Amino acid sequence: MPAEKPSVLIIYTGGTIGMVTNPETGSLAPLDFSHISREVPELNKFGFQLDAISFDPPLDSSDINPEAWIRLANILNENYHLYDGFVVLHGTDTMSYSASALSFMLENQYKPVIFTGSQLPIGTLRTDGKENLITAIEIAAAKHNGYSIVPEVCIYFENKLFRGNRTRKHNADHFNAFTSDNYPALAHAGIHLRYNYGAIHNPDKHLKLKIYTRLETNVAVLKVFPGITRQVTDAILNISGLKAIVLETFGTGNAPTSDWFVELIKKAIANGLIIVNVTQCDAGMVDMGRYDTSIALRDAGVVSGYDSTTEAMLTKLMFLLGNKSRKEEIIACLNRSISGEISVF
Repeated sequence: MPAEKPSVLIIYTGGTIGMVTNPETGSLAPLDFSHISREVPELNKFGFQLDAISFDPPLDSSDINPEAWIRLANILNENYHLYDGFVVLHGTDTMSYSASALSFMLENQYKPVIFTGSQLPIGTLRTDGKENLITAIEIAAAKHNGYSIVPEVCIYFENKLFRGNRTRKHNADHFNAFTSDNYPALAHAGIHLRYNYGAIHNPDKHLKLKIYTRLETNVAVLKVFPGITRQVTDAILNISGLKAIVLETFGTGNAPTSDWFVELIKKAIANGLIIVNVTQCDAGMVDMGRYDTSIALRDAGVVSGYDSTTEAMLTKLMFLLGNKSRKEEIIACLNRSISGEISVF
């Protein structure tokens, strides 16, 4: 009896990859992904079952929000048992936020969810979209001994597969748009697809997928900079209804030591605000106490973000605040890895 052919669902949320030139107007318009093989006939050579769902209307990545993440999680939940893997086509600007959010919203995930996109529309001659799409589908369908090789939420872009919640967009012009400075690539695509098996998380296969769709959006980012004023700091820390702050600091977690700055941080935490410290650097981690300029933050009750990206920490806070009621429980979760998003040494 012939083996059942692999099945992959393509979910088009919007973004550059799904744009083609309208022959009548010459302008770019969204592609009907139910006819994706017309633009990428190479897909027919896979012999896979490929189906597609599109957001209607498609969302530019700048318009992606938590409601879109919830919609995406529900699509995955409704179709999870029907496909071997999933490819999410998404605009690049906010792809790291979306991949990070989904990594927390899908618990006990055992099938691949591969985000990809392109810097040039798939209908243009020099597009990077075809290779990104073809390889993302191949990864989404890949199995070993009957199990998915990469059962994670990932981003595939320009020959590299990354854990989604470890990425950030670092280049607006080149095809290698994403980096993962604090965690190695899960796979490299050359003549062969070479998987970094030691870096891939494999879940307990006896546990069932659980989807979380409650997200708390009353969070903010405060980026310290030379010359930051009391008025700016005070205004952000005292936003009505605010539940948590991602504090982007210098180097290994350092911030101004001015009395007014430290006192505002202390007061905010005493009033119930959760403040998490992440570095502005692309690589490296927060180590509060390494320098005197971070001791005050540690002593005030600021939580370490370790080597988390801002994108991962912001979405992790949205997830935790939406699903945990006690501050102590949230802080305990911030101090450990939920979905491979931080390294705790």
